[in-house]
Amino acid sequence: MDAPLKIGMVSISDRASQGIYEDKGLPGLHDWLTAHIATPWQGESRLVADEQSLIEQCLIELIDNLGCQLVLTTGGTGPAPRDVTPEATLAVAHRVMPGFGEEMRRISLQYAPTAILSRQMAVIRHHALIVNLPGQPKAIREILDHLFSAIPYCLDLIGAPYIEMKPDGVQAFRPASAKKVTP
Repeated sequence: MDAPLKIGMVSISDRASQGIYEDKGLPGLHDWLTAHIATPWQGESRLVADEQSLIEQCLIELIDNLGCQLVLTTGGTGPAPRDVTPEATLAVAHRVMPGFGEEMRRISLQYAPTAILSRQMAVIRHHALIVNLPGQPKAIREILDHLFSAIPYCLDLIGAPYIEMKPDGVQAFRPASAKKVTP
């Protein structure tokens, strides 16, 4: 029997973590994942302030202690001094996956010329993929609608559980030799 898929969802925001306004990142991530992933999955949600050490601790906890194979972060990827999500992500990374960041910026540039300011990235830590997404739910959807097709195969290659997608949404791309054959 395959191990259960565990997905960490981290919203990074000073004001939302202080209760100044309602976080929209975590519900946005959860809604997208629920609408598109057919494989049963467990979610671990965290809301943290824009503090590098807190973000690092959160990522390590989700992967090393709780066994998440995919961690999606939202927020903290811009050029402002408090935007430290990429630095925290790099600090816990074992390998950088530059194509994800390049593709996220390319996708976002279709919607906003300021997407060039984004420092979104993806890395591997152990057998988990961490992807830094933008902070707005609309931007999260725009990115995941295009980017997620590559994530299941990436997870296959690093030893995470096989992800099946719902038939009416984003489809996972895998080479024919990597597709599971169902009887």
